[in-house]
Amino acid sequence: QVQLVESGGGLVQPGESLTLSCVVSGFTIDAYNIGWFRQALGKEREGVSCITSSDGSTYYADSVKGRFTISRNNVSNTVYLQMNSLKFEDTAAYFCAIDPLLEARQLCLLASVWSYRGQGIQVTVNA
Repeated sequence: QVQLVESGGGLVQPGESLTLSCVVSGFTIDAYNIGWFRQALGKEREGVSCITSSDGSTYYADSVKGRFTISRNNVSNTVYLQMNSLKFEDTAAYFCAIDPLLEARQLCLLASVWSYRGQGIQVTVNA
């Protein structure tokens, strides 16, 4: 059974950091492209950051460039999203998703097509 389980969310103050983890079970992630997505209340879903398995190329939404970093550990079957300098507007439900075909930029820009996704985790940035 394929499962993607996110962890690491929570409540932080502006300027602080969080690291989200997405542990995948049921198959190995080394052949899959993976992304982090978010959806805030009343807003459209956004592809935050995605990574291509074949060459490690990454995509970042303009809103998070320079602050967020995506990484993957194929041994532990885990994908991470390091989030620094968090802002109020980063408040959202974050989830990870994977796809074998869509490369990082496509996966993130479409933000609606994947093979599997996790349930999501809340990140709240509030003073």
